[in-house]
Amino acid sequence: MKKFLALILAVSMVFSLSLAAGAKPIKIGISIWSSTDTLGSECKRIIDAAASVLGVETQWVDQAHISEQVTASAETLALAGCDGIIICNSASAEMGSVIKTCNENEVYVAQFFRVIDKDANPEEYKQACESKYYVGAVHESEFDNGKTLVTILGEKGCRKIGLEGWEPGDATFLGRWAGYKAGVEAWNAAHPNDKLTLLEPQYGRTTTDTGRATAEAIIDANPDIDALIVAGGGGDTLLGAIAAIEAKGLTGKIAVASTDFLPDLDAKLKSGAMAAESGGHYADPFFAFLMVYNAIKGNYPTSTDSFYNMVFPYMFVASPEDYANYAKYFTGKELPYYDDEIKNLAGLSYDDLAKACAKLSVEDVVARHAK
Repeated sequence: MKKFLALILAVSMVFSLSLAAGAKPIKIGISIWSSTDTLGSECKRIIDAAASVLGVETQWVDQAHISEQVTASAETLALAGCDGIIICNSASAEMGSVIKTCNENEVYVAQFFRVIDKDANPEEYKQACESKYYVGAVHESEFDNGKTLVTILGEKGCRKIGLEGWEPGDATFLGRWAGYKAGVEAWNAAHPNDKLTLLEPQYGRTTTDTGRATAEAIIDANPDIDALIVAGGGGDTLLGAIAAIEAKGLTGKIAVASTDFLPDLDAKLKSGAMAAESGGHYADPFFAFLMVYNAIKGNYPTSTDSFYNMVFPYMFVASPEDYANYAKYFTGKELPYYDDEIKNLAGLSYDDLAKACAKLSVEDVVARHAK
């Protein structure tokens, strides 16, 4: 009898192991404006690291923040057999189509660098809440980000600020723009005899050439500006704007602020090509990736009346000294999380993962990695 039971147990183990060996790995698609520009390549690096550690298959689609390509990317990834998708959309209105695609194909989806605004997009917000496949969003407080950047420029002596966005109506840009305007209002209220002026935005899309042409147009129309905010767009727009300022011999005379960390930010700060930058947020999609991963595994239950909303912290750099601390643990070969930390984070509850996300900073990384 014991021999028989042992045989049954052995057969059961072999069967279980064969099932495990043949199990389909989790596949997560990533829809992003670009996986190769300054910010996008950093996003890809940390997601690739997470996928490797967790044994997840990935598929990437670059959609350039072009509306029809954003919505088509969800269809492409769903048809490619993805169990989940993380997406950086442009306008929140696009999420209506994205969520519909994911509902129809039973594919989980989360946004990164984005969240659907309840007041600005009530229909899409309601759709997101009611979808069991919409996991949630990981995003920054763009309003606070914008307000802080304008304040830094004011403190550096700037008084007339040009503004270069990347896409009209983009949800993230609108949040930053609201912050810029609030920062100007707060400054002017506190300094009635020394006011700031913020120009209306011009749009430089997401390429170096278009970024440069837009910056040139802003400067030609407003030769007395002493600052230019390049709101974002992935990094290439900013590089074009910097090139335009340099070609006009205005490096150091026009203070440039942006929300995209450049790989040579230290040199740009030292030369005066950059005055201030917020960013360091390429780990944002990493947390969206972990949210979708856990939803697929059944660890993060989704509901039909709400969604997960995770806020990621920005880091601000306004001097070479600021950048030195950031560079040590966030650039080059280093990532903010080692492989064992990624594995541990993937096993956390949502609440604990959100706390880890909110805690991420240069100081946090130093405390963990300098041991």
